[in-house]
Amino acid sequence: MSTHDAPKDDFATAPDCSAGPSRDLAREAERARMIIETLPYIREFAGQTVVIKYGGNAMVDEALKQSFARSVVLLKYVGVNPIIVHGGGPQIGKMLKALNIESHFRQGLRVTDDATMDVVEMVLVGKVNKEIVNLLNLAGGRAVGLSGKDGMLIRAEKKELAIESKDAPPEIIDLGMVGEVVSIETGVLKSLMNEGFIPVIAPVGVDDLGRTYNINADSVAGAVAAAIRAKRLHLLTDVPGVLDRDRKLIPSLTSTKAFEAIEKGVVVGGMIPKLQCCLEAILGGVEKVHIIDGRVENCVLLEMFTACGIGTEITR
Repeated sequence: MSTHDAPKDDFATAPDCSAGPSRDLAREAERARMIIETLPYIREFAGQTVVIKYGGNAMVDEALKQSFARSVVLLKYVGVNPIIVHGGGPQIGKMLKALNIESHFRQGLRVTDDATMDVVEMVLVGKVNKEIVNLLNLAGGRAVGLSGKDGMLIRAEKKELAIESKDAPPEIIDLGMVGEVVSIETGVLKSLMNEGFIPVIAPVGVDDLGRTYNINADSVAGAVAAAIRAKRLHLLTDVPGVLDRDRKLIPSLTSTKAFEAIEKGVVVGGMIPKLQCCLEAILGGVEKVHIIDGRVENCVLLEMFTACGIGTEITR
């Protein structure tokens, strides 16, 4: 009988490979069968690009953070090209509070003056981004952190917000340095992926005059996925997926049905901009978009490498 040394890292514990009644061969055979069942999915996604928007509780819970990092690195090792776009709203809010800078929100968007923009960039680019890069590297990957300023990756412009009114002209809201994506410089991402790196993107953009903008991470993820012609876009949330009026999960939606769900008020609150992001990505050429529960361990692998997946799938 021969044994093999297990890879030594911070996440693995050496198995008991000694012969005897304590060794459960049936259980090990079941594990091998489960691995083999992933082969068709690995074959489908090998060489393809998958964009993952990382946020919510998955970025806060320590066990979920480690699970996410291992999942992303595994994707890379089986031939998938993952790109991570992350949020960081809670971390920004915490820092603003510590600095006694008051936060204001309109239509779910943080009003961003110059002082707030400095904090947003400091937290997203200098802290959160590098923490994610470090997690991926410790899990065995080769990650590189980026903001929209790196190689002019995310060209942006000031976002205009108008609130419609039945009896008056639309109210124009000045959100300060809140932006929206104009274009994505895909050459930066392709160069990194060709060299085996995992790009990790902070949602901070820049305009032609060098002004910095705070951009919604879902919107950046959708724009990146469309620009790079990703096979999949995954949005990690803190809910099971898109829910119907009875609060039951909707497993699958066409882009037409998703639009109708917004128009008919089936989808409300923060799920509306997520669905709009999904629709824009689909229209931009992404094959499928998945809204999945980031609170579920290994949620990305469950969505990609199992027959039923989890969450809500949006298709053309």
